[in-house]
Amino acid sequence: MSSWLGGLGSGLGQSLGQVGGSLASLTGQISNFTKDMLMEGTEEVEELPNARRKEVEAIHTILRSENERLKKLCTDLEEKHEASELQIKQQSMSYRNQLQQKEVEISHLKARQIALQDQLLKLQSAAQSVISGAGGVPATTASPSFGYGLSHHASAFHDDDMDFGDIISSQREINRLSNEVSRLESEVGHWRHIAQTSKAQGSDSSDQSEICKLQNIIKELKQNRSQEIDNHQHEMSVLQNAHQQKLTEITRRHREELSDYEERIEELEDLLQEGGSGIAVTDHSKIHEMQKTIQVLQAEKVESTKKIEELEDKIKSINKKLSSAENDRGVLKKDQERLSVENRQLLEECESLKLECSKLQPYAAKQSDTVTEKERILPHSSSVEEEVFRLQQALSDAENEIKRLSNLNQDNNLAEDNLKLKMHVQVLEKENSLLNQEKEELQISLSKLNNEYEVIKSTAARDMDLDSELCDLRRNLEAKEQELNQSITEKEILIAELEELDKQNQEATKHMILIKDQLSKQENEGDNVISKLKKDLNDEKKRVHQLENDKMNITKELDVQKEKLIQSELVVSDLHLTKQKLEDKVADLVDQLNKLHTKNLNIQKENFELQESIKQKEEELSRVRDELITQSLLNRDSNSNFKDDLLKEREAEVRNLRQNLSEIEQLNENLKKVAFDLKMENEKLNLACENVRHQLEESIADNNQISQEKNAIVEALKIEKEQLDAELCRAEKRLLEETNKYEQTMEELSNARNLSISDLQLDHEHLIKLNQEKDFEIAELKKNIKQMDADHKETKKMLSSSLEEQKQLTQLVNENEIFIEKLKERSSELQEELDKYTQALRKNDILRQTIEEKDRSLGSMKEENNHLKEELERLREQQSRAAPVAEPKTLDSITELESEVNQLNILKDNLKEEIKHHQKIIEDQNQSKIQLLQSLQEQKKEMDEFRYQHEQMNATHTQLFLEKDEEIKSLQKTIEQIKTQLHEERQDVQTENSVIFQETKVQGLNIENGSEKHDLSKAETERLVKGIKERELEIKLLNEKNISLTKQIDQLSRDEVGKLTQIIQQKDLEIQALHARISTASYPQDVVYLQQQLQAYAMEREQVLAVLSEKTRENSHLKTEYHKMMDIVAAKEAALNKLQDENKKLSTRFESSGQDMFRETIQNLSRIIREKDIEIDALSQKCQTLLTVLQTSNTENEVGGVNSNQFEELLQERDKLKQQVKKMEEWKQQVMTTVQNMQHESAQLQEELHQLQAQVLVDSDNNCKLQVNYTGLIQSYEQNETKLKNFGQELAQVQHSIGQLCNTKDLLLGKLDIISPQLSSGSSLTSQSAESLRTIKSDVLSESSKQEIEELRKSLQEKDATIRTLQENNHRLSDSIAASSELERKEHEQTDSEIKQLKEKQDILQMSLKEKDLLIKAKSDQLLSLNENFTNKVNENELLRQAVTNLKERTLILEMDICKLKGENEKIIETSREKETEYQALQETNMKFSMMLREKEFECHSLKEKALAFEHLLKEKEQGKTGELNQLLNAVKSMQEKTVIFQQERDQVMLALKQKQMENTAVQNEVQHLRDKELRLNQELERLRNHLLESEDSYTREVLAAEDREAKLRKKVTVLEEKLVSSSNAMENASHQASLQVESLQEQLNVASKQRDETALQLSMSQEQVKQYALSLSNLQMVLEHFQQEEKAMYSAELEKHKQLVAEWKKKAENLEGKLVSLQERLDEANAALDSASRLTEQLDLKEEQVEELKKQNELRQEMLDDVQKKLMNLVNSTEGKVDKVLMRNLFTGHFHTPKNQRHEVLRLMGSILGIKKEEMEQLLNEDQGGVTKWMTGWLGGGSKSVPNTPLRPNQQSLLNSSFSELFVKFLETESHPSIPPPKLSVHDMKPLDSPGRRKLDTSVPGSFKDTTESRSGRRTDVNPFLAPRSAAVPLINPAGLGPGGPGHLLLKPISDVLPTFTPLPVLPDNSAGVVLKDLLKQ
Repeated sequence: MSSWLGGLGSGLGQSLGQVGGSLASLTGQISNFTKDMLMEGTEEVEELPNARRKEVEAIHTILRSENERLKKLCTDLEEKHEASELQIKQQSMSYRNQLQQKEVEISHLKARQIALQDQLLKLQSAAQSVISGAGGVPATTASPSFGYGLSHHASAFHDDDMDFGDIISSQREINRLSNEVSRLESEVGHWRHIAQTSKAQGSDSSDQSEICKLQNIIKELKQNRSQEIDNHQHEMSVLQNAHQQKLTEITRRHREELSDYEERIEELEDLLQEGGSGIAVTDHSKIHEMQKTIQVLQAEKVESTKKIEELEDKIKSINKKLSSAENDRGVLKKDQERLSVENRQLLEECESLKLECSKLQPYAAKQSDTVTEKERILPHSSSVEEEVFRLQQALSDAENEIKRLSNLNQDNNLAEDNLKLKMHVQVLEKENSLLNQEKEELQISLSKLNNEYEVIKSTAARDMDLDSELCDLRRNLEAKEQELNQSITEKEILIAELEELDKQNQEATKHMILIKDQLSKQENEGDNVISKLKKDLNDEKKRVHQLENDKMNITKELDVQKEKLIQSELVVSDLHLTKQKLEDKVADLVDQLNKLHTKNLNIQKENFELQESIKQKEEELSRVRDELITQSLLNRDSNSNFKDDLLKEREAEVRNLRQNLSEIEQLNENLKKVAFDLKMENEKLNLACENVRHQLEESIADNNQISQEKNAIVEALKIEKEQLDAELCRAEKRLLEETNKYEQTMEELSNARNLSISDLQLDHEHLIKLNQEKDFEIAELKKNIKQMDADHKETKKMLSSSLEEQKQLTQLVNENEIFIEKLKERSSELQEELDKYTQALRKNDILRQTIEEKDRSLGSMKEENNHLKEELERLREQQSRAAPVAEPKTLDSITELESEVNQLNILKDNLKEEIKHHQKIIEDQNQSKIQLLQSLQEQKKEMDEFRYQHEQMNATHTQLFLEKDEEIKSLQKTIEQIKTQLHEERQDVQTENSVIFQETKVQGLNIENGSEKHDLSKAETERLVKGIKERELEIKLLNEKNISLTKQIDQLSRDEVGKLTQIIQQKDLEIQALHARISTASYPQDVVYLQQQLQAYAMEREQVLAVLSEKTRENSHLKTEYHKMMDIVAAKEAALNKLQDENKKLSTRFESSGQDMFRETIQNLSRIIREKDIEIDALSQKCQTLLTVLQTSNTENEVGGVNSNQFEELLQERDKLKQQVKKMEEWKQQVMTTVQNMQHESAQLQEELHQLQAQVLVDSDNNCKLQVNYTGLIQSYEQNETKLKNFGQELAQVQHSIGQLCNTKDLLLGKLDIISPQLSSGSSLTSQSAESLRTIKSDVLSESSKQEIEELRKSLQEKDATIRTLQENNHRLSDSIAASSELERKEHEQTDSEIKQLKEKQDILQMSLKEKDLLIKAKSDQLLSLNENFTNKVNENELLRQAVTNLKERTLILEMDICKLKGENEKIIETSREKETEYQALQETNMKFSMMLREKEFECHSLKEKALAFEHLLKEKEQGKTGELNQLLNAVKSMQEKTVIFQQERDQVMLALKQKQMENTAVQNEVQHLRDKELRLNQELERLRNHLLESEDSYTREVLAAEDREAKLRKKVTVLEEKLVSSSNAMENASHQASLQVESLQEQLNVASKQRDETALQLSMSQEQVKQYALSLSNLQMVLEHFQQEEKAMYSAELEKHKQLVAEWKKKAENLEGKLVSLQERLDEANAALDSASRLTEQLDLKEEQVEELKKQNELRQEMLDDVQKKLMNLVNSTEGKVDKVLMRNLFTGHFHTPKNQRHEVLRLMGSILGIKKEEMEQLLNEDQGGVTKWMTGWLGGGSKSVPNTPLRPNQQSLLNSSFSELFVKFLETESHPSIPPPKLSVHDMKPLDSPGRRKLDTSVPGSFKDTTESRSGRRTDVNPFLAPRSAAVPLINPAGLGPGGPGHLLLKPISDVLPTFTPLPVLPDNSAGVVLKDLLKQ
């Protein structure tokens, strides 16, 4: 508040100092304003307690509702949690996948975040630089204004001599009010502290509120997290308990099953014992069954083990996943922490950005200028995009080359060469296309240069504009200088006049001093304006420097990118080198390449021509610029020749004038601001917070947009950069790989290349040279392109300007916040899921452990089972061996075995059940997993819904905010609604009171319903309620009256304020008009007159403001008094209500604090318990005696053993019981009497209550009387206000009369002003003509230059001609300008003479105006007397203030009393609490005693029952004495029943007694409380009566004083009316004189009109000349347009020709490319054929050599064969007719060894060997006797010849018994197998050559050749010895034949073994040379 007031005070000081310069108005207004503000502050402070209470209650209700909502949420979440626990297992798999995805996302986000942080840092540095550049401005501008304000105050204070009474009174008020302010500020601070502690919403700044909200959200999230963790732990413990329970159940079942098995085994053993004889048969069947069951069990065991293993594997995998999930969780936690830190950083950055935003907002206008400058540079962005596109194309080309090189190395075969050749051709074509593209790019760069030329031209036009502005400024300076000269002369005249008038008029001197002060101020203001202009210039220079720095940064970045491009080009050059190495084999393509080179050279020549033309155009541009500069210099010289001298002399004066101008402008602005501020004060106070919020939101939104745009651009650039880097890296890697591959291929191909190196090297060198030339040309072209593009790249990053960066920043911030929120949500969800998983895994671990234990038990059981089986088998064997011997032993063993078998079966069943149970558990887990997945999906859906709802809520909130803002504005505009709000607050206070009353009523009713004691006091409570309701109605009526009164007061005050504001507005308008006069008029007398009027009006305005301020003060004081009274009444009512509530509460508490009664009851209870104990002891003794009697009777075995002593004892007991009954009855009577006494006392207390209520009603009546008195006082106040209103109306009438006088004056001045505008019109026309000529020049230049730049390539000579014509036009125009300037000078001279005449006339008029000023002064004196009356009013108000202070002191005393009462209440409450604790302790003891009683009674009952039992026994045993005993026992029973009844009655009486005691104590407490209350109320009544008397006295005094003042004022009003009549008469006289003067002025006007007509004629002449000039200009423009159209037509025709030529060239290029492709294909085929032919020739040479060698071998073999054949023929000839001796001997001996039956077969064989025919053999065999002798003789005769030695085999000797045919067959078989293998062909042994063709020959040997070798080796096994001889493989006669058929002679056998055999290589007649070549090519 204090800072705000200070700022406003300083602003008011500046503004009011300009208007009047008098200190009285300034101090008066400041004091008024500060007082009003302070009074509003006091109102706020006094309203705070009620508002505070309301706020606290509202917060309480909100917190309750939130608590309920949170409880509901908790319950819902618990239910959901229980559902989700079942679904965890199903969700695990999907969740892990999600986790992996989220990890990937997180990594992406981290990378992005790092990038964004880097961007943020950069942007912050940029923003800081911007702030450092722009932030220095406001400080410099603010300081001088502040200093000026202070000096202004001081000067005004010293120079003013008026209204010292006002100053002194206001100073006193200021001192007094400052003390009050300090006190109230301390109170405000205290209450604010309380408000801030109660709620976090109290923070004023929205920044702090946002931070608090975020911190609260973080705390809530942490609390939720801790709660969730606690819940999870709780659930874990619950699950563990459940699991333990399950385990215990399973173990119990297991034991039960074991016990069942044991029972079964026992049963089986019993059966075995019973079976006996039929054991053997049954045992076998049982054993079979057992074995089967065991097998089944084993199978089941195997399955279960498998399942268990699977489960274990699953569990292991789950464990692994869990561990990974836990790691992820740790990572997520770290991320969360880091994100929270980042969030804080972002918040800090947000705050800093907000501060920056608030700083930068005043400079938005300045930035808009820079934005416009930047928009001029935007057209270059297209060039940047084109360069980016070009770089991408270059990259794509590099990639294509890399792909091509990679494709080259796919195969190692011969086909690679062909593909490489094709690729080379394609690359050359691509290069050709690239060159075409470069050509197109050069054309684009030409167009860009044209654009640049246009920009330069626009800058030239701007320079021209600046020159024109300079000229205007110089003209203004000249005018100001003239005005200065005039003012100096006027000052001299004024000084002379002042010396004459000093004696007559002292006031005129004062006015002159004021005028001088104002002039000095205006000069200072002008200086300030000039300094501001200089600062603006400096700021603009700084901005220019900043832009240049940005340009430098952009160029640096471009250089970096250029370096990267150069690197990529180096890589590309490396690729080219590798390409050159591989282009060795391209020999036949040289001619085609030459053609392509010629084409390339042509294109390059065209490019060079274009570049030369560009250089020429640039030279022309520079010439044009020089010409423009020279022209501008000439213009400047022509304009400034006659002004330079004046400038040099008066530069200092010009600066002073500029400063004066700036100060005047500042003052005008301040005046406007102050007027606006006075109107909008109330609205500003209310709107301040909302405006700040809106600004923040808007700034945040702007920042968001800016940062979004920035982000987009920066990200796009970064992505492109990353892509380029990645592609370069890939290209380098690929190059390395390809170089390795190429080296390998080079090594492989080096062998094949050696043959054709010489031819290829020449071609290769030629190609290398051509390629190098081509590369150099490409490099040169690229350099040229880079040089062209450098100009475009300089303006590349101007797009990403400061605005876009800010947008991206805010986008970043929003995205980060969103991501942080998402990550938080995800982390919380993931943590929940992890907890669930851990629980599920623990369950699984426990299950696994149980399963393992079961497995172990199974294994042990199986081992036991096996042991039992073995034992069973042994037992059976023993039974079979020795059944009769050991029958009992076997039976025992069998029973044991059966029992064991049963146990095993039971165990088996248990295990089966367990397995089933586990399977069920697994199924349940699976189901729960599925459910969990479903629940996850549902949760996701819910999350989406929540997000959607959140978005909707945000939208609705924004709408609500907008609506609320509108509502707030509407509320703030009207004071009525503020008043209604105050009324509502009072109503709220009343409602609170009524609520308290209702609560007290409800409490009272509850107390009455809760207990039966208060039946009597119901009627009294109803009466109280009725009284309270009546009181509430009275309070409501009073409130309504108050509201109506306040409305009336408000309406009255509003009417007065409205009227006064209208008057002020009228005065402001008049002041503004006078200011305008001062600025326009340049005559000294007029200035003096206007300044006098200004002072008079300022005085009037100050008086009116003083009236206003006094009125507002009175209003505010009365309001505060009213509010204070209301607060006092409300406080008293609240105190009364509180006291009543406390009384009722204490009465209810004291009801339950009857200590004496409780002590008595406890004593009585203890007595009763002791008596009961005694009775129990007596009964126990009786029982013992009866027991002894019974025992004695039993021992003696007598029927009647009871003595007379026992009967006597029973009688005595009966007597005792009777006495006890009598005592009980007496006690009952005593209790009844006490109850009756208590009732009497309660009746007396109720009567006292009635009396107290009557007193309360009396108090309320007194209150009503006080309120009636108060209303009377308010009415008197209203009457005073109506009187004040009447005075105000009278004042308004006076002011209206003054306004009429002013109107008459305005009319006279208006007539004077009509003359002045005619003078300025002539000068404006001349300036317009000059400006039009300049604009025409600039337009002509711009059009010509544009067309030159568009059509640079064509017709340079024509352009030179057009330039010459333009220069001639310029010369002509300059001549015309010189002529026009001479005309202007002549016109100026004429106008000067006219102005002098007019000045003389105006001097006469101003003298008449001075006379009217004197009348106005008289009126101002009257106004001063009225001011004195108002000072009296101020004194009266001070008296009222003193009364108010007295009332305040009394209220403070009342507050102190209330505090004391509160302290007493607290003490009473503490005592009541202590009593309550005592009462609780007593209740506990009571309960214990009652429990003891019940136990004792129970013992009595048990003893009685025992006694009855004993009596029955006695009756049975003592039949004789039964009658007496029965009677005695009946008497005892009746006595016991009576005692029971008495006890019950006693208990009831005790309860009634307690109730009565409680009621008595309550009534006593109430009585005491009401007495205290009576005393307090009486004291308060006395105080209030005294206070009322004092207030009434004071009011009566004030009323009397007011009446006296009224009388005085009425007298003064009558005097004023008389004065008004006299002044009106004087005015009429003055008006008559004025009418005479008007007539004289009209005559002068007629003369002036004639002069005006003459000037008008001159003007029309000059206009006709201007029109002629315009026509000539239009003709020139038409000529120019014709030229341009012709040039355009020429250029378009040439363009079409060029396009056609280009199209033709393209077609030719395409045709050539098609031819190239076809030629390349043919070349490839030819090369392939050549290669194949060369290979074939090599192979053929090798084959020929082989063939020659084979021929030589064949000849040698043939010679050998011939020799062998000769030898064979000789042998055949020699051996024909010879017989083998050994053979014949063997046959002979075999014949005799054979049996006789089979000898004819031997003979037949011999005959067949010797060649005897079958017929002859049969004839010989038929002759039995003679045949043998002949055969023997013939055989022996032939045996003498030589026989070859064939040795006997050893097996022939052993096999003597076998047949001859068998032996012969064996012999033949042994002889047929060769001992030496036949030699193979040497072709197989020949080593092949290294060439691949030679290797293939091995495989391509014909099949016939192979068949021969196979037949030689393999077929020999299949040959029949009888069919094929040994020499079958060697055909001597038939060497070509390869079949087995040959000469079948036996004697050829040994030769075949010794001699080698040959088979010549057969050549089929079909195998021609062409076919062989084709086969080879195919292979």
